[in-house]
Amino acid sequence: MTQDKQQTPAPVSLGEAFWYWLKLGFVSFGGPTGQIAMMHQDLVERRRWISEKRFLHALNYCMLLPGPEATQLATYIGWMMHRTWGGLIAGVLFVLPSMFILMALTWVYLVYGNVPLVAGILYGIKPAVTAIVVFAAYRIGSRALKNSVLWAISAAAFIAIFALKLPFPYIVLAAGIIGALGGRLAPGKFATGGGHGAGGKSYGAAIIDDETPTPAHARFAWQRFIGFSVAGLALWAGAMAWLGAAYGWDGTLTRIGWFFTKAALLTFGGAYAVLPYVYQGGVETYGWLTPTQMIDGLALGETTPGPLIMIVTFVGFVGGWTKQIFGPDALSPLWAGIAGGSVATFFTFLPSYLFVLIGGPLVEATHGDLKFTAPLTGITAAVVGVILNLAVFFAWHVLWPAGFGGSFQWFAALVGLVAFIALFKYKAGIIPLILACGAAGFAYTSLF
Repeated sequence: MTQDKQQTPAPVSLGEAFWYWLKLGFVSFGGPTGQIAMMHQDLVERRRWISEKRFLHALNYCMLLPGPEATQLATYIGWMMHRTWGGLIAGVLFVLPSMFILMALTWVYLVYGNVPLVAGILYGIKPAVTAIVVFAAYRIGSRALKNSVLWAISAAAFIAIFALKLPFPYIVLAAGIIGALGGRLAPGKFATGGGHGAGGKSYGAAIIDDETPTPAHARFAWQRFIGFSVAGLALWAGAMAWLGAAYGWDGTLTRIGWFFTKAALLTFGGAYAVLPYVYQGGVETYGWLTPTQMIDGLALGETTPGPLIMIVTFVGFVGGWTKQIFGPDALSPLWAGIAGGSVATFFTFLPSYLFVLIGGPLVEATHGDLKFTAPLTGITAAVVGVILNLAVFFAWHVLWPAGFGGSFQWFAALVGLVAFIALFKYKAGIIPLILACGAAGFAYTSLF
C-alpha cells in the first residue's frame, strides 16, 4: 500500500476524465462546500490526479473570483490536466446534468405543484449533505490549520460570518490582507507547508504534484491571454446581438441574458451573496416569478446536484414560461421555459469559464512564491471557518426545519450521524452514501 502511494498514478486520458466529470455532475449535491469535498476526496485522496497543495492553491484563486467556485475549481483542474478542452468539458459537465434535472423538476413543479417522491428522497439526502459539509470542514481544517495563527483566522472568520453577519467578500479580503502581512512578518506561519514529503505521507504522489513543472499550456503568454479575452467577449456579444435581433432588445430572452450577465459578475462570495439581486430583478423588476416561487426555486436549487447558483435556471425557466414568449399553445410554455432557463444558464456561467482560462496561467506562475501563496494561505484558513458556518446553517435547517420552536427531526439526525460515521470511520464513497440516504429518506416518508 505504501509503495503504491509513492508511485505516481498512470496518466489520465481525456475520455476517462470526461466520464468522471459527467458522473460528478449528476451527484454533486451539497452546494460548493459539499462539491469541493467530493472533488478533494476523489481527486486528491483517491485518484491522486492533483496534490492537495496545488488543489488548495487553485481553490483559493477560485474563491476570489465572481461566480460559483466549485464549478471554477473543476474547470481549473480539467484545464490543468487536458488543456482548454479539458477545462471546458469539466466545467460544462459540472453544470449540464444539473440544468436538465432542474428544468425537469421545474416543469413538474409548475404543472403538478408538488413532488412527494422527490421530497422523500431529498429528506434523506439533506442530512447526508450536512454530514459531508462537516466532514469537509474537518478534513480541510485538519490539514490547512497548521498553527495557532491560522486557527485564529479560521475562528475569526466563523464568528464574523455566523455572529456578525459580515459579507463573505469582506472576510476573504481581510484574510488575504492578514496573509500578505503575515507572509512578510512571520513567513513560517504562512508557508504552504513541507513540500512533497508532507503530502506524500498522507495521500502519496500525484499526477500534478507539488513540484510538478507547470505544463506548457498553463504558462502565461500574452497571445493566449488576448486570444481568450477577445474570443470570450465575441461569444458574449454575438449571443446578445442574436437575442436582440431575434426577440428585440426589450424581449424577455434578451433581458434574461443581460440581467444574468450582470448577476454573474456580482457573485462574489457564492450564490447566497447574489440571491438578493436575483430576487429583486426576477420578482420586483421584471415580474418573471412570484416571491413564493423564488423560495421554492431556492429549495429545488439546494437539493439538486450542481452549484446553488443553478437557481438562475429555475428563474429563467419560470420567466420564459410566465411571459409565454412563444405563444399560448399547449407546448409553447415548455419550450419557452427551456429557452429561458438555457439563456440564463449560458450567460451566468460563461464568465466563470473565461476567468479560469484567462487567469489560470497567472495563478500557476505563483504557486511556489510566498508573496502570492501567503495571502491564499490566510484565505484557506478563513474558508474553513466559513465551511463550518455553513455546516451549522445546514444542520439547523435540517434538524429544525420550522425553527427551534418546531419539532426536532430525529430521523434526519440519525441519518446525518450515520453518514458522518460512514465518512469518518469507514471512508465511505460520496455517491453510495447519497444513494443510501436518499433511499432511507424515501422509505421513511413513505411509511410515516
